[in-house]
Amino acid sequence: MKDRLRQQIQAALQSCFDAGTLHSGTVPEVQIEVPANPDHGDFSTNLAMTMARVEKKAPRQIAEALIAALAESSSLERVEIAGPGFINFTLAASCWYEVLDEIVLKGADYGRSTFGQGHKVQVEFVSANPTGPLHIGHGRGAATGDAVAAVLAAAGYDVQREYYINDAGNQMRTLGLSLLLRYRQLLDVQVEFPKDCYQGEYVVELAREVIKAEAGRYLEIPEEEAIKALGRYGGGCILEGIRDDLEAFGVKLDNWFSEQGLFDRGEVDAGLRLLAEKGLTYEQDGAVWFRTTDFGDDKDRVLVRSNGETTYFASDVAYHLEKFGRGLETVIDVWGADHHGYVPRLKAVVAGLGRAPEDLQVILVQLVSLLREGEPVAMSTRSGEFITLREVIEEVGKDACRFFFLTRRADSQLDFDLELAKRQSNDNPVYYVQYAHARVCSISRNAVEQKIAIPEQGQADLSTLTLDEELALAKFLARYPETVLGAARNYEPHRIVYYLQELAAQLHSYYNRQRVLVDDLATSQSRLYLIRSVRIVLANALNLLGVDAPERM
Repeated sequence: MKDRLRQQIQAALQSCFDAGTLHSGTVPEVQIEVPANPDHGDFSTNLAMTMARVEKKAPRQIAEALIAALAESSSLERVEIAGPGFINFTLAASCWYEVLDEIVLKGADYGRSTFGQGHKVQVEFVSANPTGPLHIGHGRGAATGDAVAAVLAAAGYDVQREYYINDAGNQMRTLGLSLLLRYRQLLDVQVEFPKDCYQGEYVVELAREVIKAEAGRYLEIPEEEAIKALGRYGGGCILEGIRDDLEAFGVKLDNWFSEQGLFDRGEVDAGLRLLAEKGLTYEQDGAVWFRTTDFGDDKDRVLVRSNGETTYFASDVAYHLEKFGRGLETVIDVWGADHHGYVPRLKAVVAGLGRAPEDLQVILVQLVSLLREGEPVAMSTRSGEFITLREVIEEVGKDACRFFFLTRRADSQLDFDLELAKRQSNDNPVYYVQYAHARVCSISRNAVEQKIAIPEQGQADLSTLTLDEELALAKFLARYPETVLGAARNYEPHRIVYYLQELAAQLHSYYNRQRVLVDDLATSQSRLYLIRSVRIVLANALNLLGVDAPERM
């Protein structure tokens, strides 16, 4: 609608230039906004004020000339001047109802666009160490990353979803040691279990599996050899569990990238050499440092410790060098909020590699507070046990889990009430939205039973839609493509959630106040056509969130 109105205004400007009522001959960019107050119309522009200087006329004079040129437009119900020269536009109802034909015509593609023009984007998310099962914090990161990827794809970007497997470094040795010690304990060997080892019961279960497969073999080989072997075994088992959890959560990744692979292929050393060749590293106290302060970081960072061991930062240098080497134009990393201090140094890496810092985008995901009927649920204990993502999925379901994780901005702390997520009432936001979709499906089934045909695209008599609620629904449906684009451009999938909640509210309100199937056949059919459009948009938006659109509830 904005594009159509913009074209009309530009044509009116040209008409004014041709008629001599305006003289500059320059058609500037036309900015169109939605007024905060609906009484001020559907759209507004400050064009007359921005042209005042070049036209050497008062804004209201320019506005009057434009309004005169727009007088014959059948798509405009009312055009008014407001304040110092704002122009407010109210579109004809028939113009808004045309969006219903567009929705039915495009179906699942309504809301999608080519804005991204195939720009290659990677979203890397979750990327939890394969040293334990996923918890609900990982779940929020998974829902966020997956939904960001979905809205970007809907906006025309070429999107890859990736998981970075942190399978190199001390955490894998700690896993191997933890598993070896539990293995020994189960075989009645007296051992002391250090506090810095992994405490969870899942380590004991892994140890039992090792005994079942290998009996006492790891008691007979050198300890370091056993630690390495068990670290690989345990990491592999845990990673399989992570894969299963993400599949149950509806997350499908395009690539699982191994950190160890960077070392095996020599890419970490290659990255360090590249930085050295660019003069971005130096040695001090036996360590190798990256001059991140040259790129705005608060201090330089260590790449190689004095003992010769590389840091996680060195792996990240190699990993991001490899990413951009694939031809990716934008890389989006989804991290926990506790990594906020890491952002400047990684942007320094990107700048050091010759890329614009904005080629790397970081989405920080805040903590989740788990509640039950408003009371906090213990997230962990001294024994290392914690509530896993799998447990939450099994209790409340994948749909509620994903929807709740996306109800707020990623960088806002989130309260997740398990009992609310299971409740079949209007208080439960995902139930409220899904029920709107199911309600439309139910009405459509009733129409079929009553032998009332639902019109095909372009066949409904939309002039019978005369109620304010119907016009409001059409206007809100027209906003959906812009909502998707805004969510993609700002990496904010919660905008889709807000939109869904408002659309569901309007649908439920309409249903409670008006009958869809009435005595007049034309009115029944046009209302069926309207709610069919609502159903399509509900389904499209839920799909972007990875949430099902049920036909029955």
